[in-house]
Amino acid sequence: MGDIRRRSAVVLGVTSLVAPLALALGATPAQAASCTSSTGPYQKKVEKFLGRPVDGKQSSADCKAIRAFQTKHGITPNIGYAGPVTWGVMDLMNKQKAVGKNPNKSGKCPTNKGRIACVNLTLQLSWIQDGKKLVYGPVPVRTGRNGYETRTGLKKVYWRNIDHVSTIYDVPMPYSQFFDGGQAFHSVGVSMWNPPGSHGCVNMTKTAAKKYWSLLKTGDDVYVYGRKPGT
Repeated sequence: MGDIRRRSAVVLGVTSLVAPLALALGATPAQAASCTSSTGPYQKKVEKFLGRPVDGKQSSADCKAIRAFQTKHGITPNIGYAGPVTWGVMDLMNKQKAVGKNPNKSGKCPTNKGRIACVNLTLQLSWIQDGKKLVYGPVPVRTGRNGYETRTGLKKVYWRNIDHVSTIYDVPMPYSQFFDGGQAFHSVGVSMWNPPGSHGCVNMTKTAAKKYWSLLKTGDDVYVYGRKPGT
């Protein structure tokens, strides 16, 4: 038994040296990827969005700014490359900003239902209105990714749980307001522009989810329409 213990101690000792030795030999963690010097296909558009000099050529300063944006919104790989995913997020932000305080300009969300929570999947925006009166929003949301799309149509809030925890994914879903099976409004701790999206729920910031919790009640209408980019 004593010999077995000594052998185990040797094995553990060798194992504990593997990671430091690997680092000493030059290996680096995956998240420590270097900033790319490559010019991306959306370089000029990304530079303009970030307020950088628009010359269409990648610089170290460009890369640093792009990488900071990618890191903030959970875009991977976050190496500062002006690719389609990064530009897609920026383009969506521009479109959301252009909506201003008239999110139902098209009239697609019903105005004859009284209080109703509207979700525009195409623009990834949600708001609450009473008839034609805007009550709150619009706010950016994060809806279902490809294969887990947030279902469209007219629904109703049927159950609310302020401290809900998902029984499927075992993750907290604060301020949950369910309106279609397992799909609900609730807050999350990631960016609203974090790709590729949720598992069907309408993710919100804590501030927005708390406001929805205070403004909606069981039985209130929810209308979901459009199509999320990439689905």
